[in-house]
Amino acid sequence: MGKNKLKKFAEMETFHNVFQCGARECVEESPVVAMRGKWHAEYFKNDNPIVLELGCGRGEYTVGLAARNPDKNYIGIDIKGARMWAGAKQAELAGIKNVAFLRTNIEMISHFFAPDEVAEIWITFPDPQMKKATKRLTSTYFMARYRQLLKPNGVIHLKTDSPFLYTYTQAMVKENQYPILVDTDDLYNRIADAGYQTPESATDEARALQTHYEHQWLDRGLTIKYIVWQLPEEPSLIEPEIEIEKDTYRSYGRNYTTQN
Repeated sequence: MGKNKLKKFAEMETFHNVFQCGARECVEESPVVAMRGKWHAEYFKNDNPIVLELGCGRGEYTVGLAARNPDKNYIGIDIKGARMWAGAKQAELAGIKNVAFLRTNIEMISHFFAPDEVAEIWITFPDPQMKKATKRLTSTYFMARYRQLLKPNGVIHLKTDSPFLYTYTQAMVKENQYPILVDTDDLYNRIADAGYQTPESATDEARALQTHYEHQWLDRGLTIKYIVWQLPEEPSLIEPEIEIEKDTYRSYGRNYTTQN
């Protein structure tokens, strides 16, 4: 591990807004597990809704949402601590109090949040995981986990550049008959299905914040897809049986695309 990463990890230990439990083995012993059900009272010191960003990376979206919405509390979650350091430090320096970061594996999040403790989830530009459905953050495998901590009919946002993940998520949501609130295959230009009667205001927040990579993808001509749905309490968890064309540009890495 490079010296720069070690320095960031050491500094992360001093941040008030960072909680860490990276390894599965630490769950029973980690102090952050004691925060389960107590985020409002012991960290945020208010009763405002809690919103998670999963796979938050550098935390720019988490911090941006928190700055725009002081009446909500935001927690960015990722396993990559060296990336998370940037957002955590930015929030610390700016004195943004309604934001926190949790370094852990997303599969483990039910260990850190009690039932009904979370109001919304944002999933921003995750790896589409085209080879294995259970690794996709919008799969029924993860819906089962989100249901353990979301309020009834809690809201989930997906913002992605991946046609594959967008198509898969649409199919998953429709197969399970989850209520769709917003659906567009080109966030900055049009609504995908006029049947949803999506008001422009419903996409304002998704348009207002752009990550570093989102800027790059837009510059390359890629469209941004955005879908928002509610997750009911009913146990319907049906994986869609659908053949989806792979994202060809992914095989070239993030710095190259075969699409116009």
